[in-house]
Amino acid sequence: MAFLVTLRLASGSSPDLQSSRMAIFRSASSEGGTEVVLAAGNPYGSRTLVVERDEDSSVAYLCSPDGTVHGAVWLANHRPAPPVVDLARINSGLPPLMPRPNTLHPDGRRPLGQLSALWFEEGDGVALYEDDDLLAVIPGWADMSRGMPGYARDAVGESPFAWALSEALEGLRPRISNARSYWRWRHGEGSWPSFQQFVMGHLDRVLGPAGRYWDASGERLPTVGITERPPHAERGFSVVSTVGMSCQRMPTVEQWIDQPGAYARIELAVATIEDPRDAALLLVWLSQYPWHSVTWLGHGHTARWYHEPSTFPLGPQYSGVLMRADPPGMPDMSGFGFGGEAVRWLWLTPVTAEAMEAQPH
Repeated sequence: MAFLVTLRLASGSSPDLQSSRMAIFRSASSEGGTEVVLAAGNPYGSRTLVVERDEDSSVAYLCSPDGTVHGAVWLANHRPAPPVVDLARINSGLPPLMPRPNTLHPDGRRPLGQLSALWFEEGDGVALYEDDDLLAVIPGWADMSRGMPGYARDAVGESPFAWALSEALEGLRPRISNARSYWRWRHGEGSWPSFQQFVMGHLDRVLGPAGRYWDASGERLPTVGITERPPHAERGFSVVSTVGMSCQRMPTVEQWIDQPGAYARIELAVATIEDPRDAALLLVWLSQYPWHSVTWLGHGHTARWYHEPSTFPLGPQYSGVLMRADPPGMPDMSGFGFGGEAVRWLWLTPVTAEAMEAQPH
């Protein structure tokens, strides 16, 4: 899975960091003695951190289940660094050697010690540790096509292979600390029942007593349930809501929104006068989608039904749903928060294929 890099270089010059691109990745696990020394999946099954090394260098990759590489960062040279980028090595599919000006250890360093991964709460980024010391970070916003590979402890400055971790720690440290605290809490005894009770209590206050409850997650994280709220008081329709999506932040929000804290936690809801079980199928469909597909859901987004139109739960005339925050006529769901951030309820409305095409993208 080693680097294969296209660098726009003038002969004998240094890489232009703005125009350098990492264009292609391919497997090199059987080439030149390259071996995998760590493979750690995130809790949602949507990303895997793979660390490879050969006798000369070590590299980390952030991959999806189909093998697509979303981020990659050099970790260490294990022999003296070349004065400039070794293009022959890269073009042969081997992990790169960091040039001498961009490494803290120009003479090389010993093989890496014990490695472990700490995933961001969203599951789209990861911190890599060597013997409990932070070694590298590949964040969700790593983008090889834009020359943003990730951050490495032993890197100096910015290169196509790694950016200096020391220069990014002020921004990354709170994210890493939050991730450690979150997973310590999430794996603790009673964390899910307490959160579930917290959400259900809020829904009791704004929607009235609960009816049926279904599990929407099976054996996979994130854990999500679906609660039915029958007509109550002056409300003549049932509300079906997810319970648990807001227990973890959605991935990639900060790549699209200036203030992600106001949009990163959501629950979904459907209002219906028909059988609530049909509406619940829409929530089963979408409740884990952000974490398994590494994306986010927000106001104005649409989602196309994944199966044959004839199987759409609310009728074959529809092809998907439109998501809206605070639509007219729906109950006010505000007042609930988690992790210091407000939770937004997005209401699903069935839409036809024509209506979906007419939505702005």
